[in-house]
Amino acid sequence: MPPRPPRAWQRMLSGRRLDLLDPTPVDIEIEDIAHGLAFVARWNGQTLGDWPYSVAEHSLLVEEIFARLDPRAAARWRLAALLHDAPEYVIGDMISPVKAAVGPGYGALDERLSAAIHLRFGLPAILPPAVKKKIKKADRISAWLEAVQIAGFTREEADRFFGRPAEAAMAALRIAPRAPVEARAAFLDRYRALAAALPAR
Repeated sequence: MPPRPPRAWQRMLSGRRLDLLDPTPVDIEIEDIAHGLAFVARWNGQTLGDWPYSVAEHSLLVEEIFARLDPRAAARWRLAALLHDAPEYVIGDMISPVKAAVGPGYGALDERLSAAIHLRFGLPAILPPAVKKKIKKADRISAWLEAVQIAGFTREEADRFFGRPAEAAMAALRIAPRAPVEARAAFLDRYRALAAALPAR
């Protein structure tokens, strides 16, 4: 008798069963995403403060920066910015050196989950290149802010790895990690506000 293949799905608190190798939009719920991201620590937990700095809070910061970079951006693209790291609610947050060590398999898994998440919330499976580029810029600015404010990097180190933000207003943004329950609620509130602004499907 051939060995049983390893389990590739995870049961969510919503009751959904998400197949990580073949994710479908129907098994994705925003409450699961918000809960998972609020308990996933950025920077492997190596940040200042009494609470870990969560991916939920990072996602809120990236969406805010994205909106500052493009004040006229449509709500759907702001939602895409909020959800840019959503796959990490099930696969966790790996720092770049670990991703490089894991190899291309991590990227492929991330892409499958991203596509399913996008479709679940009315976004194209693959974002337009111009939108993706702006989200990436917002992500790098957030990484610089996090590095110098809470992750122990000197400004020179952060400049070298992430590039100093050209926009002076960005450097004024302040980061204050919150309890997971607060980060989860803030993420859900922002999602609902953006979802309410989307055109009816």
